[in-house]
Amino acid sequence: MSVFTSRPAMRWLVPTAAAAVLIGGGAAIGALAASADPVLPPRSAEQLLVDLQTAEVDGMSGTVVHRAELGLPTALTLAGKVGAGEGLGSLIDGTQTLRVWYAGPDQARLALVRTLGETDVIRNGRDVWVWSSQQQGATHFTLPEGDDTGAEVTPEAYVTPQAAADQALAAIDESTEVSVGRSAEIAGRTAYELILTPRAEESLVGEIRIAIDSVEYVPLRFAVYPAGADRAAVETSFTQVSFERPDAEQFVFNPPPGTTVTEAGEGDGPDGIGRRPDGTRPDADQDATAMEEFTKSWADSDDAVRTVGSGWASVLVVTPPAEVTDGAPEAAAGDSPTAAEALDLLGDLPEVSGTWGSGRLLSSTLLTVLVTDDGRVFAGAVAAERLYEVATETR
Repeated sequence: MSVFTSRPAMRWLVPTAAAAVLIGGGAAIGALAASADPVLPPRSAEQLLVDLQTAEVDGMSGTVVHRAELGLPTALTLAGKVGAGEGLGSLIDGTQTLRVWYAGPDQARLALVRTLGETDVIRNGRDVWVWSSQQQGATHFTLPEGDDTGAEVTPEAYVTPQAAADQALAAIDESTEVSVGRSAEIAGRTAYELILTPRAEESLVGEIRIAIDSVEYVPLRFAVYPAGADRAAVETSFTQVSFERPDAEQFVFNPPPGTTVTEAGEGDGPDGIGRRPDGTRPDADQDATAMEEFTKSWADSDDAVRTVGSGWASVLVVTPPAEVTDGAPEAAAGDSPTAAEALDLLGDLPEVSGTWGSGRLLSSTLLTVLVTDDGRVFAGAVAAERLYEVATETR
């Protein structure tokens, strides 16, 4: 079991999914390049897997640089950034940097600073704060007694080498070849390299490389290479790291003068973040709520969401019931600008057709999504031909 499974706060904080200094725009990605290979005692792939699963650290801090070059259409990339506001959810393209601190399961902090402001997520015991300098607002909520799940405040916080590595390691099966790569120096520390290579020819993923600290055995860098490429499409790496326990004041948040503080109810958890005292959500979140309600209207139906195939060639299939496919997206969008813009962007995608029917196709270096005119959605880290095949089989 990974140290970050037994220590939930660490999973939230320390180096997926996923693919982040306190200056917007981040450091040059060239800083991620390894220096001359250090000489390390040999370790097998099996030993490194065990090392990852059994490593334990009591504290650490550092700077993480995240880079994503997914080859998404420009319009979709911009929409993602606008939709996420200044939050961490916009780490879908370009280079961003974060600072992270960890001092135990109940003390963790992540900070993302951009040109227009800073966003911090801070946990100190049962208290969790989410602060936005640009919005001059902070939300405070209290975790329930004995409940540590609230440490995982936002899905976007998983842009760290450890979080990404956890997801990749969980996917290892007979369809994955595991090997040892070259040793490297990352953030001034020596590291082994573990390589995961999909055996499925249909996979868009060529290989995943995880640099593992040679002393603490935690991931220092995580990189995903598209098939046939010599440059990573997603790369998350420490550029500076310390395994000393941070001072307690790093986890004490005092709202700056002029900050509007929102108190969420005790036990609200992540869903309570950003709610006003009357229980309503800020305008920036109302669009997501509208689409969430639409999704819930059919997500509980039989076979609405399922997976076809296994391993790296698997395809996620979403089939909404017939009663919600006719005009439902428009209804869900309502007066929601973001939802409406999403539908417009969908219409800008290339039209495709075949024996499976017709629809729109989103292609990137690591992900392909097919949205058919009858409302079905097919997605996977595979080529479009694989999606067409599954679409035909599931008609």
